[in-house]
Amino acid sequence: MPFDTNQPPRRPWEEKLHEATSRIEEEVSRVVKYVDDEVLPDVRRSSSAALRAAAERLAQLAQHLDDKASADADKGQK
Repeated sequence: MPFDTNQPPRRPWEEKLHEATSRIEEEVSRVVKYVDDEVLPDVRRSSSAALRAAAERLAQLAQHLDDKASADADKGQK
């Protein structure tokens, strides 16, 4: 560590805290990168597949409701 004349010398515990803080910042950066690169793409793929399945099921339900309404209308005309 370069000597800085504007800062008083650090006590040993301050130096250890500074080192630990630097390591924590590095680890947090790695975790964020991992989540961005590895986790989110899988979540997005899974989410889009789930939305497609839900959309298909909703289309089936809408068709069922249309069929029922049509059948009820046909009964009313007879």
